[in-house]
Amino acid sequence: MTCVGAVFTAPSCSALIPHSYSTPRPTLQLSSRSSAALFIHCSTSSSEATSEKLATVDGFPLTGGAYDFTQATTSLTNESISSSKTVILIRHGLSTWNSASRIQGSSDLSILTETGEKQAERCRKALENIYFDQCFSSPISRAKQTAEIMWQGRDKPLVFFDSLKELCLYHLEGMTNADAKKIYPEDYTTWREDPANFFINGRYPLRDLWIDARRAWKKILLTPGESFLVVTHKSILRALTCTALGLGTERFRALDINNGGICKFSFNVRGEAMLQALNMTAHMYSDHVYPPN
Repeated sequence: MTCVGAVFTAPSCSALIPHSYSTPRPTLQLSSRSSAALFIHCSTSSSEATSEKLATVDGFPLTGGAYDFTQATTSLTNESISSSKTVILIRHGLSTWNSASRIQGSSDLSILTETGEKQAERCRKALENIYFDQCFSSPISRAKQTAEIMWQGRDKPLVFFDSLKELCLYHLEGMTNADAKKIYPEDYTTWREDPANFFINGRYPLRDLWIDARRAWKKILLTPGESFLVVTHKSILRALTCTALGLGTERFRALDINNGGICKFSFNVRGEAMLQALNMTAHMYSDHVYPPN
């Protein structure tokens, strides 16, 4: 296989497209030709090509998609599930405390702003062509409101459960970031710079969050159906993503998810995850509608 001059430009969202290679693996060489593009040259000693039929979107072939991911990660269920599954996760729309730069945590006092409601509506329209067997949501108001807007017109009830709640930050909740940094400098600095070792009120919040994330994944994946929507918060979304990929709490700040950002996972029958998209936000800036699974 030989590839020359593949160009990647900065899109309005972050999307990961998985690849699967048969042995021997290709070698990759990266070279920057300009500040606006990245050129990738790849080669392999194998001349074999897959005979799989290429999927298309709007007439353009989607090449390089993985068709098998045995042992991609460890199983999130520790048992076989009924079928392969697709899970789309969304962060709630902009909230009042987001706008005020307040620390939210598990507090239920922050609600969607007018902008947040519009973002939730954009998410609804962007996913209107995708069938979901079920929608799971955090019961905290800002996520609950987002889920209710997104689920309009669907005939199945929303399911709320506590494992999708945001992590608890105790006495920091409700404070502006500026005040928290001034009044509780040690707690605030550890939370921002070393969250894996953040200790407050006798707890390590991220360790609790990782437990909740694994519990949430197991509930979702053992639910009958093949396509699920999940609406929740940024920190638990980070934990869901990291646990699915086998990453520990030290990787908590290795990724970010915007208000209304969409992530997509697929799971095989062993409960192993493949991340297919991270923090997609094209629908926040256009009338983009995502294609069916």
